[in-house]
Amino acid sequence: MHTLPRLVLFTLASLTLVVSGRAEEIVAFGERYALYNGPAKRASFGLILLPGGEGDIGISQSGEIVRQGNWIVRTRAAYAKSGIASLLLDDGIELADAFAFLRQRTDKVVVVAQSRGSLKIPRALAYKPDAVVFTSSMLGAVQKRLDAPDALPRTLVVHHRNDFCPVTHASDVAGFAQWAGVRVQVQWIDGGSEPKGRLCGANHYHGFIGRESEVVAAIARFVKGR
Repeated sequence: MHTLPRLVLFTLASLTLVVSGRAEEIVAFGERYALYNGPAKRASFGLILLPGGEGDIGISQSGEIVRQGNWIVRTRAAYAKSGIASLLLDDGIELADAFAFLRQRTDKVVVVAQSRGSLKIPRALAYKPDAVVFTSSMLGAVQKRLDAPDALPRTLVVHHRNDFCPVTHASDVAGFAQWAGVRVQVQWIDGGSEPKGRLCGANHYHGFIGRESEVVAAIARFVKGR
């Protein structure tokens, strides 16, 4: 595991990107990279963004992303407009390092996971996030990995009503919400653009195609306690 002193924040101009009009910082955790977006002032909240699939999105030293399709990757800079910072992780970065980095820059840390990325949330709970957000998540598998629902902090589940991906089927939400009880809020998403490709793909309802901004807004409201 990399310790905090080994974490290097790149601030050179050549390693600063512009995303949606804002500077995006490339953060090195050993030999792996993350992308940080934040408001000009210190943020009250910071999000650790965990992509779906295997989590290997291929962030390079220059900040380029090989696999950009995941909605959580496409919308990574959008939270800054609400005064919320975010840190998009590539696979192989230790959660302990990500939490330590964000706690230097923000007051509270929230984990947001998409699809298979949700399987990392039980491990993330060891670092005491202030809240967690499950989007198009493998809720049944997560439930089996948790000893009890009281292990969860304040929790939001965001799911599309037409997500028929076999491992994140919309029908799983009710059971998870009943098991977790009052600590969980559910935000349903409807409609969107014409879905394409695989049921579990980024361009289908599973990936909130055409409803990305609605999901970001729901997460921002939840994070701020509204």
